[in-house]
Amino acid sequence: MIRVGGEVAWADRRAWIAHVTTAIAAQDAPTPGFARVGSAYYPVLVAVFTSLVIISNIAATKGVAFGPIITDGGFIVFPLTYVIGDVLAEVYGFRAARRAILTGFVMNGVAALALWATVYLPAADFYPNQEHLANVVGAYTQLIVAGMAGFIVGQTINAWAVVKIKARTRERHLWARLVGSTFAGQLGDTLVFCAIAAPAIGISSARDFVVYTALGWIYKTAVEVVMLPVTYRVIGFVKRREPSYTALA
Repeated sequence: MIRVGGEVAWADRRAWIAHVTTAIAAQDAPTPGFARVGSAYYPVLVAVFTSLVIISNIAATKGVAFGPIITDGGFIVFPLTYVIGDVLAEVYGFRAARRAILTGFVMNGVAALALWATVYLPAADFYPNQEHLANVVGAYTQLIVAGMAGFIVGQTINAWAVVKIKARTRERHLWARLVGSTFAGQLGDTLVFCAIAAPAIGISSARDFVVYTALGWIYKTAVEVVMLPVTYRVIGFVKRREPSYTALA
């Protein structure tokens, strides 16, 4: 009886060990169609993504006019965040892309706090730009709020759309995922951002706001389409070199 009981207990123990081992393996296994984030490429992409967002918010403190075309200085680099966002969502999935979005959100807040701390530090006698710095940081803070709100809305829509379209198309029609997600994501981003940012750069009339919003959306979407060959190559490069990436059948 003791021996039988011992054998039963040992069998239960082996079954429990096998269950735990299987559960751990399942957690470590990559999701079909995506790669794990614990790689050499994911943190680099997140760093580039976050840097571009911060740079674009600083550049956006200046209103820019090309004749009747009204925009802000952020137009130079901000569309590139959607290129990197597409790469993250396509290769690593929605959760990983959302993690990058939240990282950008947090680091923008850190940048704002650091700049305001700098404003309130006592200025040296030879420093003549205290008032100008305060004005720029004030505008930057408002743009950060606008950027964070638009960024979270737009990038979340963008990442969600990439993953949902991929679930239908599998590994085919990458162009449809990239263009469709950017079309939707940029619309949400631009509407939210422009509604908050317009007063910060001096836009006060309804006409200027409509032009600012519409042209911003068209321009950012157009840049994404123009950048498709580059996005294709970056996604292909990362997929080929990510050992944990498993293509959807």
